[in-house]
Amino acid sequence: MAATSSLFLRFSPSKTQTLLPPSNPKSSRRHHCSTPFLPPAATTTRTLSPIHNLRLSHRKPITTVTARLSGNSNTTTPATDRLIAAVAYTLPFFNSLQYGRFLFAQFPSVSALLFEPLVPLLSLYRSLPYASFVAFFGLYLGVVRNPNLSDYVRFNAMQALTLDVLLVLPLLFGRIFNPGRSALAVKLIVWGHNAVFLFTSLCFVYGLVSSLLGRTPYLPFVADAARRQMG
Repeated sequence: MAATSSLFLRFSPSKTQTLLPPSNPKSSRRHHCSTPFLPPAATTTRTLSPIHNLRLSHRKPITTVTARLSGNSNTTTPATDRLIAAVAYTLPFFNSLQYGRFLFAQFPSVSALLFEPLVPLLSLYRSLPYASFVAFFGLYLGVVRNPNLSDYVRFNAMQALTLDVLLVLPLLFGRIFNPGRSALAVKLIVWGHNAVFLFTSLCFVYGLVSSLLGRTPYLPFVADAARRQMG
């Protein structure tokens, strides 16, 4: 009997101990998974002050600021500047027509359909003596070196002049390195002329459309040289 009473006293709670209710396993799992140093998500939201809300309301959209910095919007370019820049690209295009004679002979119907509206302008351009020489120096002295005009017009005119100068290089190479009259040489000449004409035509269309829209075209192999000439 004495042994039974001592065993009962051994496993019974003392006077100083407090019996805790049984813990819920779900609540304990939630307690261990949460971070004890961070408040709940509902308490992390903060309210902005009226001054901060006023600053945010006056902040401009990013797209508007980017469009103003890029300068590609047609509202920032006057109509006269766009027109002068578009007309400047007609000079290298007219001078490149001599490289398209093989394509004209191969596709006469397509060439007549595309270039029929340009026949009056081409006739006037060819009727004037030294028209290419006068147009070249007119653009260089009257537009590129004119400080009263905008940088947009001057850069596009310099691109057109640089492209026109590059058109002389195939003729010089053909005269210096005479390929002869063999079949391979004739094929190389035809391919070279077609490539030069197609490249110049694409640059003309790209420069013309971009200038009319008020955007700055950057012609491959030409824009860097024009930028260096502009300083």
